[in-house]
Amino acid sequence: MKLTLAEPKYFKESISLISDLVNEARFKITPNAIELVAMDPANVAMVIFKLLSSSFTEYDVRDEVEMAINLNNLKQILRRVTPSDVVTLELGAENQLIIKLKAKTTRTFSLPLIDVDEKEQRIPQLSFPASVTTKASTLTAAIEDADIVAESVLFVIENDRFKIQAEGDLSKASIEISQDEETTIKNHSDETIKAKYSIEYLKKMIGGSKLAENVVIQFSKDYPLKLEYTTINKVQLVYILAPRVEND
Repeated sequence: MKLTLAEPKYFKESISLISDLVNEARFKITPNAIELVAMDPANVAMVIFKLLSSSFTEYDVRDEVEMAINLNNLKQILRRVTPSDVVTLELGAENQLIIKLKAKTTRTFSLPLIDVDEKEQRIPQLSFPASVTTKASTLTAAIEDADIVAESVLFVIENDRFKIQAEGDLSKASIEISQDEETTIKNHSDETIKAKYSIEYLKKMIGGSKLAENVVIQFSKDYPLKLEYTTINKVQLVYILAPRVEND
């Protein structure tokens, strides 16, 4: 296995974001992509990651490879990557991942592969009556606004309007995102759709805006939230977040 990234941003930013939710993870390296499906330790959020072979200048994978890595250690190495570096990933002889950063100098790091006990995660089959496609920066700003007043946020789709609402002990915030050239709202239900989610988790997910210009938001009443960040022919980062169900 030998993988070379002349544009390491997508890999570097993805690992940084995933490590906010997951400490250790198993990567599957196929002839077409690097893939990961992992659950956070509290079983509240799932992250699904795919970095396509078209993101690489060299992608030599003959047989499917699985490797488990401590993501914080990998993130620390990738922080040393500069914009001028070409990054190469190879499997070493002693159960290690060899990471080379090459510019004017060549820096070589080795990272031990680890055993991860967890069983292989299955991606749940979810269906949603509504979806919103908008600028990733719009969602980021809305969650940051809601974070000022509360620990959870209510997502609402009513007709062709999408609202993000938060309510604390004394304060309230309401952000309305209307349908326009930047935002598409699809609602196949005649009813208003509402669901509540943790802002703490959402703050870790909205960093997907570093990877993609747009985000697809899907949810339903008392049902998981799905956020999808995709840059065509490069990278896909999907989050699934359990709802906060509160008894009235």
